[in-house]
Order: sequence, then C-alpha cells, then structure tokens
Amino acid sequence: MQWDGISEFVYVAENESFTLASKKMAISTAQVSRQVSALEKRLNIKLFYRTTRKVSLTEEGRIFYQHCRSVLDGLDAAERAITNLQTKPQGKIKLTAPVAYGEKQILPLVNNFLKQYSDVEVSAYLSNQQVDLVEDGYDLAIRLGKLSDSTMMAKKLGKRTNYLCASPDYLAKHGVPHSISELNKHSCLLGTLDYWHFRESGREKSLRVTGRLRYNNGYSLTDAALKGLGIVQLPDYYVEKQIENGELVTLLDNYRAPDEGIWAVYPQNRHLSPKIRLLVDYLAEQLL
Repeated sequence: MQWDGISEFVYVAENESFTLASKKMAISTAQVSRQVSALEKRLNIKLFYRTTRKVSLTEEGRIFYQHCRSVLDGLDAAERAITNLQTKPQGKIKLTAPVAYGEKQILPLVNNFLKQYSDVEVSAYLSNQQVDLVEDGYDLAIRLGKLSDSTMMAKKLGKRTNYLCASPDYLAKHGVPHSISELNKHSCLLGTLDYWHFRESGREKSLRVTGRLRYNNGYSLTDAALKGLGIVQLPDYYVEKQIENGELVTLLDNYRAPDEGIWAVYPQNRHLSPKIRLLVDYLAEQLL
C-alpha cells in the first residue's frame, strides 16, 4: 500500500481542519488538500464531509482513521525504541495547570523533576481557564475534579478533599451548624461559585450559599476564615495545616462531598514521549 497522503489525512482528522493540519505539518494547505484528495481517489471512498466551516470524518473515514492512527503510533514507537530518549529523557515539555494548585503542588514537584533530568526543559502556564491542548501546542495539562473533555486521555495523579471549616472564634460567636440547611443562617465566604458541594443521603448535592465576602483567591478566603469572618469550603491544600493545628475546625463532615480527582490530561491517540511519561509517573508517585 502507498503511504502518500496518510499523514496528511490523520492530521486533518485530528484537527478537523485542513488549515490547522497544514500549520502542524509546516506545509501548505493546498498540498494537504491535494494529498488527501489523491488518497480518496486511490481508495475510491470519501473520507471527509467538507463545509465552509467544518471538516468531519465520514463513517468510512472514521474506520480508516483508526487503522492509520494505529500504524503511525507503531512507527513512532519503533523510532523511539532506537533512540537514547528511553534512557536519557531530553527536550521541551509544555504544560498547564490551575493557578493555586500549580503554584503550591505541581511546580515544586516539576522543579524536583528537573533536578534529576538536566536535559529536560519545561515551560508552564498557570491558568484557571481550560486551554485547548492541541490548538495551543501543550503536551500536558493538570486538571482538577470531573473531566469534561472526552477527546483527551487522562491519568489519575491523586485526589483532593474539600473541607467545610471555620475558626473556633467564629463558631463560639455564631454557633456550629449541624445540617447543611442551617448554613443559610451563617456568613459564608464565597469563591468564584455561588454554591458548595455536599453529599446527603448518599447523593451529591449542590447548595447555593450567600455572604458579604467574595474572593477569587483561596489564600485570601483562608485568611478571612482564620480571622473569624465566616465559614468557608476549600480544597485540602489551602486549609489542611490550619485544621491540623486547630486554627480551623471542620464542619458537617458527614455531609462532605466525595474526593475529587487530580488528573494529567493529554491528547488522545498519541503515545507519551519518554520525558512526559516520566514526569506524569513522577507526579503520580508524589501525589497519590
């Protein structure tokens, strides 16, 4: 079988665009289009539905893509097997992570990783907005909670617990809530969302809360809770130490929502390069 047009076809299928495929391959859009058209003619099948706004695979195209992707993955694996990257990882890794979790948990671990592997370079972009990994050229993303993008592959690195807590001083003045319905009588310290997560009678529940304070920063919310301004719900990496030393007291533990996953996310249908696989495994080892 001839190989002409296979790579171009796969790039168009994964990017749903001839233009994006040409940019990724560093060739002209016209060349990509010619190669794909020649491939369709050779196979005597239509691989794509084409409109002015979108390119999508036909049923035959989806079947052909699955086989082509497997073949290209096999070629990539064969090439890696004969390079020294397996034993000596090198090159650049571009990753993204949420701001606070990236600052406190991920980047210090990345720094430790870089001490071990001197030929690896890392470029990190911290943002609470989900970036497009393929479009923006990221190798890896760290994401928290439920994953919404089913087009990505994911590996669980660990978990986080959300605690509801307040200072002993606040509780002495305003009392301790014994059910989630009592929270409407308390000053709730709000983050970016208007609701908190709980589990009641075995089912997850979101409760809308109100308060006179709203910050989009977990450290500032922790400080407000420590100063007795109200009750807060925050992930463990903000409040764990304060709970351990008694500066904050956990509340409604029987209503605590299930732990949320911490994930390494990367584009599907691609084998991780050795340097990225090593980093993901290292993060999982440290965070689990």
